[in-house]
Amino acid sequence: MDSFIAYSGTIASVWIIAGIYVASLFYPNYSHSQQFCSELGAFDSPTQKLSPVINNYPLGFLFVLFGSYLVATDKAEVATISIGIMIIFHGLGTWLCGFFPMDADPYSETPSTSCEIHSWSGVVMLLSLIIAPAIVVFTNSFPLYLRVFSLVCIIGCLYFSYKLSLAFKAKRNAGLHQRISYGFQILWLFVYSIFVASY
Repeated sequence: MDSFIAYSGTIASVWIIAGIYVASLFYPNYSHSQQFCSELGAFDSPTQKLSPVINNYPLGFLFVLFGSYLVATDKAEVATISIGIMIIFHGLGTWLCGFFPMDADPYSETPSTSCEIHSWSGVVMLLSLIIAPAIVVFTNSFPLYLRVFSLVCIIGCLYFSYKLSLAFKAKRNAGLHQRISYGFQILWLFVYSIFVASY
């Protein structure tokens, strides 16, 4: 059981890719390059109810499980506990994004309350997995390769988040840039989880 929990971050990283793909199969003409991941669970989408069930809720559980493992482990230092808390926040944000759908039109100038909550939860998710690898970068007790890798993932995430903001304004390829930006965060979690499990 402990082994499963230690790898729960790795499992979540793989699950999210598979979950988004599976949900998209039930959304006619869904475009991974043009549409946001959250549009799978948006109001009135063909997968409004399906997407949170196979994505947000189990993923939130895996994130919280892994974060709690980091906080509770006997070897936990302040840095590891802080990373665990950030990953728990990421899980909570994932749950909220599933419970409060975004609007059908992501470019609406008058978003609903649910969409506002969804968006702010997304901000928490973004920041939590920027702060977590940043802690690794500035903590000498982590091996150099992990610190450098964490820095690369942060830079990649921030760069493509910037590209996402431009794509959002242009209303073109927003989904692609969102996936690459979040992909750097998920890649970091995947590698960090393996590091923790083998430590």
